[in-house]
Amino acid sequence: MSQSEHNIDEQTVAHAMKQVSAAFNAQHEYLTGLDQAMGDGDLGITVTKIATALEQYAQTDPAGDLGKWIAGAGMVVNRAASSTMGTLLATALMRAGKEARGLTELTPAVLSAMLVAADVGIQERGKAKPGDKTVVDALHPAAQAFAEAIAAGIGLKEAGQKMLAAAREGRDRVTPLKSSTGRAGWVGERTVGLVDPGCAAMVILLEALVGIT
Repeated sequence: MSQSEHNIDEQTVAHAMKQVSAAFNAQHEYLTGLDQAMGDGDLGITVTKIATALEQYAQTDPAGDLGKWIAGAGMVVNRAASSTMGTLLATALMRAGKEARGLTELTPAVLSAMLVAADVGIQERGKAKPGDKTVVDALHPAAQAFAEAIAAGIGLKEAGQKMLAAAREGRDRVTPLKSSTGRAGWVGERTVGLVDPGCAAMVILLEALVGIT
């Protein structure tokens, strides 16, 4: 990668965005199936719209400001997918972008702050908290694990692995629970034992960001 040992440059951020796009396209049928069991079944369509928007946006030039560029990706997602997941992901990108305003490279500490900001943004926008069986249950522990690893001086690759492990554990931890928010909350007891689609989508996104498919 054309970057210093520990920092993420513009080219790598754009490549990561393309990875997320490809992962969402590859997994849209899986996400549709999960959502049909718990919601209105449109998550697969939503992530396909998000994937197309991100793939196109990744071709644009960050112009020396990764924060502004990432926030711009959030606005693009918001226009492309005006659904719950689209709104939440847009919020996450816009909040994360604020943490990187004016930067041409992302340090591990900035990446950590971006992930935490995305988590806070999604919780506030979606009015959900850990344990509600939503996307938060994958993102929140992932953000915490990554922040703790970076603060402890752990390398970026290992910190990413810890982040993924925490996201997967969070997804699996709430799978036995009943959903209490959103459309899945209407289904009630039938959601017990089912994987939350939002959690699954977040794990797919994080896997793509660290190059694991």
